[in-house]
Amino acid sequence: MGAAAVCKGWRDVIKRVWISAEEVKLKVSPKSQIGFVGSVLHKCAGLVRLTLTMESDADATVLACVAFSCPNLEAFEMKITGTAANRITGDELARFISEKRSLSVLKIDGCSNLGSLNICSSSLSTLWLSDLSCISKTVISCPNLKEISLDFTRQENDSTDLVAMMDSLGRTCSRLRNIHVSSIQLCNDAVLALVGANLRSLRMLSLVLGSKITDASVAAIVSCYASLELLDLSGSSISDSGIGMICNVFPQTLSRLFLALCPNITSSGIQFAAAQLPFLQLFDCGMSISDLSFQRGSTEDNELISGETKKCQKLQSAKPLPIYQKLIIKHGRLKKLSLWGCSGLDALYLNCPQLNDLNLNLCTNLNPETLMIECPNLKNIHASGCQDMLIGEIHNKVLSDYSAVGNHFPSKRLADGSKRVQVPQFLMQQPSDDEKRKRFKLTNCSVHLGR
Repeated sequence: MGAAAVCKGWRDVIKRVWISAEEVKLKVSPKSQIGFVGSVLHKCAGLVRLTLTMESDADATVLACVAFSCPNLEAFEMKITGTAANRITGDELARFISEKRSLSVLKIDGCSNLGSLNICSSSLSTLWLSDLSCISKTVISCPNLKEISLDFTRQENDSTDLVAMMDSLGRTCSRLRNIHVSSIQLCNDAVLALVGANLRSLRMLSLVLGSKITDASVAAIVSCYASLELLDLSGSSISDSGIGMICNVFPQTLSRLFLALCPNITSSGIQFAAAQLPFLQLFDCGMSISDLSFQRGSTEDNELISGETKKCQKLQSAKPLPIYQKLIIKHGRLKKLSLWGCSGLDALYLNCPQLNDLNLNLCTNLNPETLMIECPNLKNIHASGCQDMLIGEIHNKVLSDYSAVGNHFPSKRLADGSKRVQVPQFLMQQPSDDEKRKRFKLTNCSVHLGR
């Protein structure tokens, strides 16, 4: 736009650039006028993909502007950042979708004001809605929908009827391949309602934060679906028996398994999964093996813990398990293993030739003397919050030269909240040549610590 103001020749060139643009990403600041955004979009006659990052409140005016300015839009994403609020209602969203006959991908953040879902579209294939709350009515009739993500707020007073929602979803969207639902209201009845639809094309099932989901749900899932490639039951109450059912049904298909924050599973169940799922490439067991003595801490400390974690702790207190457990994993295809927050582990033995990413963040009781890592392709080890002795042992095992750590990696926030930072100075002393020969080295591996 700045170039267009130079002269008539440049303005003509820029006009052709706008016309040929197929994808535009705009950041809408609080000072921006919606008319200005509309004038920008109106120049893009061939626009098919649009991403709006809203730093100001979003309402029906924004949707109307997009609908009018982008007649051929196929993919639309709206991100809500900072203090901005999404004031779009369910009726307004339904009207927008019905007007966009070519829309196939829709992703919208901050949907706490929808109130209802009435989405009918023959073209929509991907639907992501986050921050949902208190949905009174649900109709999602999209025969070509292949992927859906419904992320609810973590409010105890959420009145959404998830059983009815899952039942409606299964009956009206028969081609679904990927399902992600995150809600503390998830329960066995909701899972049974979804499973009853018998979605034959389903390949990814993610039901997160459902502490009321038990092995009964696992039994229903494995009885209906035999070709899942990804299964995420993080935050559920399944046990080692549930893991056994998963392993019996999906040994040839499952490549990604997420069992984080599952307080009823043990290291035995994790080892069994690793042994029985030969095609597993990603395995997340974060916070599932925790130190019970730490959880029975002071009242003051417990008050700082979130409601979901408290529920997990209550469940764990009933388990007849020792405080510390050992974990042995030998796997030929595993590429990423996450044990973040597994403070109940004191020994770890890994023999995974393809492993390239290992997360040990907050494994506070892991003993350096019982740590064995035989993973020649390991690229990244995350060890935020671990003992200094363990961190030193990890460096001894995986780094050929402490000086190689340096500033190769800038600070970066990871998915679990830790940061990638430089190695502390006391760990960067140069080893002697004799010491180097004695160490097991992974020359391309980097250790990431957080503060």
